[in-house]
Amino acid sequence: MGAAALGLFLTTAATAPALAQTPTSSPDAAVDGVDAQLLQAMAADLGTDVAGAQDVLRFQADAAGTADEVAAVSGDAFAGTWLDESTRTVYAAATTDAAREAAADAGAVPVAAEHSLDDLEAIAARLETSPVPDVIPSWWIDVEQNDLVVDVVTGGDQAAADFVATLDAPAGAVRLETGAEAPETFATIQGGIAYNINNQSRCSVGFAVQGGFVTAGHCGVAGDSTTYGTFQGSSFPGNDYAWVSTPNHTPVGSVSNYSGGSVAVKGSTAAAVGATVCRSGSTTGWHCGQIQGYNSTVRYSEGSVSGLIRTNVCAEPGDSGGSLLAGNQAQGVTSGGSGNCSSGGTTYFQPVNEILQAYGLRLLTS
Repeated sequence: MGAAALGLFLTTAATAPALAQTPTSSPDAAVDGVDAQLLQAMAADLGTDVAGAQDVLRFQADAAGTADEVAAVSGDAFAGTWLDESTRTVYAAATTDAAREAAADAGAVPVAAEHSLDDLEAIAARLETSPVPDVIPSWWIDVEQNDLVVDVVTGGDQAAADFVATLDAPAGAVRLETGAEAPETFATIQGGIAYNINNQSRCSVGFAVQGGFVTAGHCGVAGDSTTYGTFQGSSFPGNDYAWVSTPNHTPVGSVSNYSGGSVAVKGSTAAAVGATVCRSGSTTGWHCGQIQGYNSTVRYSEGSVSGLIRTNVCAEPGDSGGSLLAGNQAQGVTSGGSGNCSSGGTTYFQPVNEILQAYGLRLLTS
């Protein structure tokens, strides 16, 4: 399969995989060693300066702790959290008064919700195992609107509505968004820092791990040879992750900025919905945007992929497989999407922590 090029050549001497590890973020650590070019890209996207971008990163790191606490104290009533970076606010939705009071005590602004996150995920799970019509290319949970969004291609409204009616979902729990583009993997190679697969196609390193690097699953299957090693595991479709062992090269806990420098990776704490994230790609360079949702499902021509991060960060063919960062925290590797970096687009990312856990790998930091 053709694969997209971007990321940093991260290779290593062979070692046994370590247990997955997710370093903890903090407001101070959030700006420690963050690459200047990434901060400038963030600042441009946010309409602020570098100091303002650093302040946003500190807020995001602090907000991640608040979001975790809210989820813990809300229990079954939890309906999700999201950020408003302009006002430095963490919002928390819950279905009961008691849970909303607990969220307020944790430092979030409580929002009433009709459907819990568990309920929405249960609907998504039913959808996942149903005969989904071709007019539905993707779906995701919008915690701000407290519903499951089902994307529909132009002309598919009635077929999608008829299908959704079979899910027996509560009123208001599912929303159809028409006029969607069908996502596709960013598989066209445009050059840049890449590795070859079986001397036939190319792809890009996502993040370095002990023993090698992680990348997109559509880049190759277990046993495929690469410039620097061999695919040890791969999952696509269903997931879009893989890892490559590199017996004769040294891994580096950073990501190429395609300008002669690198961005240090400090950990892999997941950012909240609404957080600013930046993607590095060999075709389009640095581009930033916000996380729109987690646990998204998209239906590529090769098959469905679930559990993805949905963003409004643009990407183009050749950016596939690359690194998504929230400041210095690794978030995921580029899977696919729609649109472009001239008019804007939607891009999905395979969460990096899922890859680490699936293969028992340890993210390398610097």
